[in-house]
Amino acid sequence: MADDASLAARLQTDLTAAMKARDEVATSTIRMVRAAVMNASVAGDTAVELDDVQVLAVLRSEAKKRSESALVYEENGREEAAAKERAELAVIERYLPAAMSDDALAAIVDEEVTAAAANGAEGGKAMGMVIKAVRERAGDAADGSRIAALVKARLTP
Repeated sequence: MADDASLAARLQTDLTAAMKARDEVATSTIRMVRAAVMNASVAGDTAVELDDVQVLAVLRSEAKKRSESALVYEENGREEAAAKERAELAVIERYLPAAMSDDALAAIVDEEVTAAAANGAEGGKAMGMVIKAVRERAGDAADGSRIAALVKARLTP
């Protein structure tokens, strides 16, 4: 994702390539993502063109939907539907920034817990402060639920 093209333009280019390659999964998934981006752009009072940050938010939302759907399908014994959702998730993940490793995230959490303790905040009272600091440092590379779970594990005895 280091190229100069906007994410929306990259989606269009990749859609064309997927159609030419007759990749049905990629074609349908990119079409669904582009529709979600279009819906987000016209959601307010006036239509606006989304920037890459907003398109990434839509992509994360779509990825989360696919992940949750795959889990529900697996729980209900619908492996084919779960596999389809995972395949769509794999296509969407091509456009998301790389996730931070658990070790790197744990190191940041530990540093922020130590900093909070040095400022006199400990236990549950420090949780909000630590989560906010970790989110600022990790940025888009870590999911909020992962951060919250790690912070909670570190702060609760």
